[in-house]
Order: sequence, then C-alpha cells, then structure tokens
Amino acid sequence: MTGIRENFIRVRETAAEAAYKAGRAPESVRLIAVTKFVETERIAEAIAAGCTEVGENRAQELVDKFDFFKGNGQTVHFIGTLQLNKIKYLVGRADLIQSADRIEAFEEIDRLASKRELIQEALVEVNIGEEPQKSGAAYESVPELLKRISDMPNVRVKGMMCIPPAAGGRGASYYFARMKELFENIKGMGIPGIEMDLLSMGMSGDYPEAIAAGADMVRVGSAIFGARQRH
Repeated sequence: MTGIRENFIRVRETAAEAAYKAGRAPESVRLIAVTKFVETERIAEAIAAGCTEVGENRAQELVDKFDFFKGNGQTVHFIGTLQLNKIKYLVGRADLIQSADRIEAFEEIDRLASKRELIQEALVEVNIGEEPQKSGAAYESVPELLKRISDMPNVRVKGMMCIPPAAGGRGASYYFARMKELFENIKGMGIPGIEMDLLSMGMSGDYPEAIAAGADMVRVGSAIFGARQRH
C-alpha cells in the first residue's frame, strides 16, 4: 500500500504540474493537508515529506493538535463550518480562518481578536453553487459583506474560499471559473481594508482543475491520508 509520504509527494507533484500547465510558478500554489480525524503520528509522516500547512474542520480537534502543529512549524488553517460559539477557540490559534461567511461571524472574530490584542486573518467562504444546505455567503451578497467588514480593525480579510457542488451537470471547473471571476471583480473594486490575495478552492478530487482556474490554495485530505475513519 502506498504510504502517506508517497501520497503527499505525488499530490505536490500533481499540483506543481497543474500550475506549470496554467503558466504559473508551482510555488504560487499552497498545499494544505487536511488532517480531520488523522492522528498526529500519521500527520508527522506528511510533515517529514515536506508538509508545511494543515487544515482542520473541527475547532476542538484543532485545539487538541495545536501544540503538535506549532511544535512542527505548521501554518494552521480552520476550514470547517464556523459556529459562532466555537470562534473563541480559533482566534489566535488558526493562522487563517477560511470559512467565515456572515457578518455575525466576522463581528465575533473582530471582538475576540481585539480583546486578545491581535489581528486575525480570514477568508470569506462563498456558497458558489448556491446550495441551500451548505454554508457560505451568497454570491451576490459578497461585495456588501466585505464593505461591512472593511472597517473592522482586528480582522484582515485575505481573500475567499469555496466548496463547489459535489455532483451535478456543470462540473467543478464551471464553479471554479465563476469563483475566480468573482475574486477578480472584488479585487477590482479596491474595497479599503480588504485584501484579495488568496483564493482557496479545490480538494482531493478536483484540485488540478482548481489550480487551472486560479486557486492559490488547495485543501487535500484523502488523497494524502486515505479515507477518513472517524474516531
């Protein structure tokens, strides 16, 4: 059976090839290893292979692994559904909160970051497929949301994130292209205090397509660690 080290190297090489084909430098794409339900011993294998960034879906799991991550020099991302009552565990721990999607979440991040005397970096999650069961800001609401966030002194918006529909006639590439268009449109607006530097999209099944469309970050779990086994 192929090990985690080999999986990580293969994913990194595939991402680099996709970047190269898109006329981009391979180092312009950041590979985030999604470590949900993955034990630290197995994460250590990916770190030994060159992993420098990890993403967690659950606040408690991020807290439990935080000392391990930081002790191993990892940049820590929170990528799961963001519950208001869990933000207190993330501000100051997550280097980047990728899944903030409503004004109340940003207000709570700003409040806690101010209290802790830090600036918390975040992305706006967009519900690019307009799926009622999924989290994420509505496509049309993003400019107004960003304008409301722009005067929050302790939140620094760095870009946007999306998870396209898992199945459907259009395919992931359509949604990635739509997301890239929104990203560039927002960047062109020049909203004060809002940075559009990072576009996070693409997972194990579609990260090459996401890179082709312009993703700066891809979030890959099962292609590195295998199918998740819930504890």
